[in-house]
Amino acid sequence: MSTKLYVGNLPFKTRNDDLRELFAQAGDVADVHVLRNRRNDRSHGMAFVDMADSATAQQAIEQFNEQEYEGRKLSVCLARPEMKTA
Repeated sequence: MSTKLYVGNLPFKTRNDDLRELFAQAGDVADVHVLRNRRNDRSHGMAFVDMADSATAQQAIEQFNEQEYEGRKLSVCLARPEMKTA
């Protein structure tokens, strides 16, 4: 079962493939979704990365949290569960 990570403080030019390549250094990546502005297709500076399992997710947190990526210090942690509204 995959484990979802929140990745913040990304450079605004970051694309899904860039992040997939980076996080693949920590293990198998199941999915990547960089949040983008619909009007100008610019990144919001945050993304969700699904790692294949909890062990690779923990490895990615240890490897990339507070590490510099293209001039910005990343924030990587477990994503909070999605809040469902009635």
